Amino acid sequence: MTRRTLGGPLGRRALAMFLNTGAAVLVSAVPAIAQRGPAQAAVKLSPDTIALACAPTIAYGVPDVPLRIAGGQEAALRLTHAPGDLVTINAGTRGGLAVGQEFYTRRLLTGGLGASRGNPVTIRTTGWIRVWAVDDEMSLATITHACETVDVDDYLEPFVLPSLPAASTATGTPERGNYGHVMTGQDRRTTFGNGDYLVVDRGSDHGVTAGARFVVYHDQRADGNFLFQVGEAVAVDVKTETSTLKVVSAVDAIYEGDYVGMRK
Repeated sequence: MTRRTLGGPLGRRALAMFLNTGAAVLVSAVPAIAQRGPAQAAVKLSPDTIALACAPTIAYGVPDVPLRIAGGQEAALRLTHAPGDLVTINAGTRGGLAVGQEFYTRRLLTGGLGASRGNPVTIRTTGWIRVWAVDDEMSLATITHACETVDVDDYLEPFVLPSLPAASTATGTPERGNYGHVMTGQDRRTTFGNGDYLVVDRGSDHGVTAGARFVVYHDQRADGNFLFQVGEAVAVDVKTETSTLKVVSAVDAIYEGDYVGMRK
């Protein structure tokens, strides 16, 4: 079947039949119970770029993003999907969608407590998708890459391929008394090692720039002791109040709550 925009009464009826009854088959060799999207080319990105695209961030509230994954295209109800699966988006041409657009799929990991200043939550990037067909009110998309499963109700944000910033060559000692803290990691992890990504409570408002180098310290909580240096990390994604760092060296485990100081 040729990829096309499904517009007009005939197109709407065709898409409605596809969405509601599973009667249309994209590829004749594929049974209706396991409909798949058009074959996607292998994602030709470096492992570091893919890891950065999938890296976590932090939110202090629920993002006001209306675009969502609304469902899938199988006879049996499924809430999770993988690369090649067809998924439905809850908007179409009236919502500004067009064939070929790409979006990140993302999910809030709240732990059941909601999102607030006192309870920042992790944003999990679950993958990215490409719009394959659109109607006035709905769209179909194929999953290009999955960082984990892409689930119903994951929200969408425009896909922009990330680039790894060059690490700063600064070697100065971090300013004492101006330390930030390790907050969380992928899937709300609290322990980290070499190559892992973690989020800290320092961002552009605190002078952080992409590529900034940080020292990570552990407090042994022993009176009269210095902080113990456990690793170094580089800022790879900087928001106003938070940054995602990649651990580039670690001599011991890094924990949630450890201190971070930016090298000058």
